[in-house]
Amino acid sequence: QVQLVESGGGLVQAGGSLRLSCAASGSIFSIDSMGWYRQAPGKQRELVARITSGGSTNYADSAKARFTISRDNAKNTVYLQMNTLKPEDTAVYYCNAVIRPTNISPTFSYWGQGTQVTVSS
Repeated sequence: QVQLVESGGGLVQAGGSLRLSCAASGSIFSIDSMGWYRQAPGKQRELVARITSGGSTNYADSAKARFTISRDNAKNTVYLQMNTLKPEDTAVYYCNAVIRPTNISPTFSYWGQGTQVTVSS
């Protein structure tokens, strides 16, 4: 089984920074991509940023100028550095990974439990 465990969420004032981490563990042959999504109360879950095994990145428009996604392939870990946080960034942030569990498996999409990020005015 594969597990994704997020950490680094919390309460921060507007303009502050947080760094989220997500570590994948379990049966992992390869990881195609990892990313961060967020969901605010009453809203749909949305992409924040993704990064492929080759280092290609994709950001939501709202995150491009302020957030940076990175990964440590050796540690099966993805990070999200969030700077200049705004109240509208408040949400539960979920880690996602597209993983091939074994060399004869297809890929599957896995989700973490989420970590709360709250940005106060």
